[in-house]
Amino acid sequence: MSLPPTRHTQASLVLLLLFLLGSGFLTTSLLSYYASRDSIRDSIINTELPLTSDTVYSEIQKDLVRPILISSMMARDTFLRDWVLAGEQDTAQMTRYLREVQEHYGAFTSFFVSDRSSTYYQSKGVLKRVKPDEPRDVWYYRVRMQPEPYEINVDVDMANADRLTIFINYKVVDYDGNFIGATGVGLAVDAVVKLIDDYQQRYERSVYFVDTTGRITLTGAQGGPQGTKVGDSLADIPGLSDMLEKLPSPQSGRFEYQEHGREHFLNVRYIPELEWYLFVDKHDKALAGIRQGLYINLLLCLLVTAIVLTLVSLAIRRYQQRIAALATTDVLTELPNRRGFDILAEQALQEALREQSPLCAVLLDLDNFKLINDEHGHLAGDEVLQRFARQLRDKLRQSDILCRWGGEEFILLLKNTDRQAAHDLAEKLRQQCAEQRYAIADQTLQVTASLGLSQWQPGESLHSLLGRTDRALYRAKQSGRDRVCVEQ
Repeated sequence: MSLPPTRHTQASLVLLLLFLLGSGFLTTSLLSYYASRDSIRDSIINTELPLTSDTVYSEIQKDLVRPILISSMMARDTFLRDWVLAGEQDTAQMTRYLREVQEHYGAFTSFFVSDRSSTYYQSKGVLKRVKPDEPRDVWYYRVRMQPEPYEINVDVDMANADRLTIFINYKVVDYDGNFIGATGVGLAVDAVVKLIDDYQQRYERSVYFVDTTGRITLTGAQGGPQGTKVGDSLADIPGLSDMLEKLPSPQSGRFEYQEHGREHFLNVRYIPELEWYLFVDKHDKALAGIRQGLYINLLLCLLVTAIVLTLVSLAIRRYQQRIAALATTDVLTELPNRRGFDILAEQALQEALREQSPLCAVLLDLDNFKLINDEHGHLAGDEVLQRFARQLRDKLRQSDILCRWGGEEFILLLKNTDRQAAHDLAEKLRQQCAEQRYAIADQTLQVTASLGLSQWQPGESLHSLLGRTDRALYRAKQSGRDRVCVEQ
């Protein structure tokens, strides 16, 4: 692709983003102005606090994201999976692991339930064995069968005197994707209560949670609206009984109600992870107009921001993919180039070292290829290289690494392959190359190949391995070409 169209595309994208941002901010500014104009006599516009249900929701989500990340790390921890696959020999190891996770990340509790032994491990030791007919263990069998990798569940914690806890239950699978248990951490509901108190003090608004049946599930230390407590129903709160008709189907929105002559403005946000509703309640008649404009402002700004982020993300991904492809792929053969080979080779060496498996390198050079370019032209030579690369790729395993080394040279890394097996494959490739014919225009071309082979020695660097392989290739060329030489 040429440079000018690329610049044109980038400029168009920038202009589009500028237009969206400008129109979004202009629209929200105008809406804010017209809403505040009707309420300017109250002189409170500069004292209005920027709290909305989205703000509270985002802060609560932030406190839940960290435990989710911790649980995800635990579910993918090789120690945990290896310990289970090894037969759960030492219970103290798992207890120590859970205790270190809990102490290091400041979690309220941490756990692991083994599917093989049905044992519930906790940072204090073995808690119990889970059973399908035990009501308190229903969560485990639900997680076991669900397609999602994790769930957020509010339940009592037996290991901590049945304190109400927000659990992140993460599925654990082995290296073949088979379910082997559930792990995660818990966040004490008391901590969320303190957060609610902090929100209410900072923003002077009432914040509480309601389940889908209309019962209050979580409030600040001083209770919910009009002094209600956990377990009270909305039906018992003046002005809120009509909300029960709207709760069974999850939804979010803004609502208004009257309580002893005072007008309340209520923001409701459904939290699917908890199956709760977040209620943010504010009563003030003078701020009604400003608040309405502010909410519209925020909604439009969020919409514009989402569009901008989506476009930027798509653009960045597109150019990253293009840059990565140009940097690591040979344009002619569509094989990885030297830079791509360096990345793949380092990974292969690490894998061979970790698994103590054999690894062989093969350098392949097409004999007298310059004659094809000189006698038939470079276009014919390029077509031979393209066909040869495709045929060579088809004859290798999916796990083998094939790259264009430069010119008419190719390099192979054969995983889990010892010297004898690599030699047999190299000899087979040499014979097939010699037998292959390439019909170019009205002529039939033939090429042969010289191959040098060496086996990686534990602890050997990539540079050393390639040096020995190159020496083997040199000997193959010096010995008459069209042969395989092995570097001991």
